[in-house]
Amino acid sequence: MQNKKQKIIMGIDPGLATIGYGFITYEKQPKLISCGCIETPAKTEFKERLNIIYHELNQIIKKYKPDFVGVEKLYFCKNIKTAMDVGHARGVIILALSQNKIPIYEFTPLQIKRAITSYGKADKNQMKEMVKIILKLKQVPKKDDTADAISAALTCMYNMNHI
Repeated sequence: MQNKKQKIIMGIDPGLATIGYGFITYEKQPKLISCGCIETPAKTEFKERLNIIYHELNQIIKKYKPDFVGVEKLYFCKNIKTAMDVGHARGVIILALSQNKIPIYEFTPLQIKRAITSYGKADKNQMKEMVKIILKLKQVPKKDDTADAISAALTCMYNMNHI
């Protein structure tokens, strides 16, 4: 585990099917601790999917003990059912974070893109490449959800002096 002088920042990319998460720490340079996804099977009953998200997220939080979390805000979606389902999942995520007494900072996709690439309309590949460069990784994160979560954590880190 990390030296507790170093702050651990978690990033979350909310979803119902896939929830990306990433943990970074920083001193002079940000460093990736861990990242991955919580996945819920599509054929699983909706309330059980929310239960999976809640329990798996709690396990991850207890393992890494983040000091802060950056969460991507939802943006408007063409499919209202998808937006509602993701909104429910996001509520469960916020509940788990709140119960663990982790300060939550929310960022829009535009804010995250600007923080990572300086361009609010950056595409997924640009974002992944910048995450790789910023964290000095050997390869880009494989899943978009993981890269988005790491980007939310980096955005939180960059904004710590302002929040």
